[in-house]
Amino acid sequence: MLKLVLLCALAVSAEITEEEDVLVLKKTNFEEALKAHPNILVEFYAPWCGHCKALAPEYAKAAGLLKAEGSDIRLAKVDATEETDLAQEFGVRGYPTIKFFKGGEKSSPKEYSAGRQADDIVNWLKKRTGPAAATLTEVTQAESLIADNEVAVIGFFKDVETDGAKAFIKAAEAIDDIPFGISSDDAVFSKFEVTKDAVVLFKKFDEGRNTFDGELSKENLLTFIQANQLPLVIEFTEQTAPKIFGGDIKSHILLFVPKASKDFQDKMDNFRKAAEGFKGKILFIFIDSDVDDNQRILEFFGLKKEECPALRLITLEDEMTKYKPETSEITAENIITFCTAFVEGKLKPHLMSQDIPEDWDKNPVKVLVGKNFEEVAFDPTKNVFIEFYAPWCGHCKQLAPIWDQLGAKYKDSKDVVVAKMDSTANEIEAVKVHSFPTLKFFPAGEERKIIDYSGERTLEGFTKFLESGGKEGGAPAGDDDDEVGWPKSDFLTKSDLFVWLFTF
Repeated sequence: MLKLVLLCALAVSAEITEEEDVLVLKKTNFEEALKAHPNILVEFYAPWCGHCKALAPEYAKAAGLLKAEGSDIRLAKVDATEETDLAQEFGVRGYPTIKFFKGGEKSSPKEYSAGRQADDIVNWLKKRTGPAAATLTEVTQAESLIADNEVAVIGFFKDVETDGAKAFIKAAEAIDDIPFGISSDDAVFSKFEVTKDAVVLFKKFDEGRNTFDGELSKENLLTFIQANQLPLVIEFTEQTAPKIFGGDIKSHILLFVPKASKDFQDKMDNFRKAAEGFKGKILFIFIDSDVDDNQRILEFFGLKKEECPALRLITLEDEMTKYKPETSEITAENIITFCTAFVEGKLKPHLMSQDIPEDWDKNPVKVLVGKNFEEVAFDPTKNVFIEFYAPWCGHCKQLAPIWDQLGAKYKDSKDVVVAKMDSTANEIEAVKVHSFPTLKFFPAGEERKIIDYSGERTLEGFTKFLESGGKEGGAPAGDDDDEVGWPKSDFLTKSDLFVWLFTF
């Protein structure tokens, strides 16, 4: 009887239920799921997460498509707020986190890196489990590949063993979210009016198709695909965000415009006309400034709805840099002039600043903004200790009462100033903030020295640091070995922060 009870308990614990073709996994059935389904994509989600809710219908649709095809690939989900052991085991730090377990292996799952539409998910999984390029032996196969996907790339090669064909396969292996096909069939060549070896990108927007022209190499093909896989002008949405930020083009010009405005189409026509000359160099993106979810993007650029339409240009390198055009008039000519100056390196970065508060120096902790930073931080008669913070940062909120205590301790000091600055609304050319909170010390003198604080975030630690003149607990500016975390840690580069805020 005891044996029977134990067997029943084991069977219950390993039971795998489904919701809309998506497997529901827990710690008790996770191992069993990997054994039963060697190729499985797992979403770690939180029930309250808005991005998880937005993903849910597309995720279920992808699961249904694969199931209907009879594929051995399955989609699953784990409530990471309930299954905390699993979340910790697989390094879940944000929601949704999506990982692919291939061949039943649990040790090193692959991070999902494509878009959030059902087709994106299916294509990515097929590329991970099948050949990099499907062999197309019939016209109907090629037609289906093109019809079923927003973007598809076909290599036309009479001999698939040539160097060009091999370069094509290597390029196909490097791209996860676009399906590739290869054909040497005469009927396929004829159907698509191809007369010699060629690579053609088919798409359901803009020109409809692009034919590669150049030396066939992996690098050249990747450049060609990168330049043509997105629309000339793309709207920023939750679905397009991964494609926008996941590409190799890190320079983006953003048009903030209300889609409901009477002159919307006129603005878009000018924007599109300007985009033609910068294909493959700058992504042209428009953002509906009336959408509630887009307000945080406006705030990130210091914009208000009533200031739209407006243009901004950003580079998403390690140091994210913003640029603002000199004129607010949105014409194709003005946009071309602005982008040309950027490409030629002639633009100066746009640094945001709030207005100086009337009571900025009334409290023990002084409030700095871009407009008063220079005179306070680099005052040669003062030792200035500044916290660079973000209003939403949990670590900054934890630090706030201690920082206030430090300010109170030195409020009557003649040569020590304790200050803070909201780095999401103020930017300084002399100081690059890579994380929140960042603590920097500006010792008195004409040398304009900057010392990073790397000690304990306690009143005692801060006091020792100040009393030692920035020696105890200090580090040379820029010496930051802290680990980047998503999103529990405060250590996020501004580029990472921008991408994380608007992708997840």
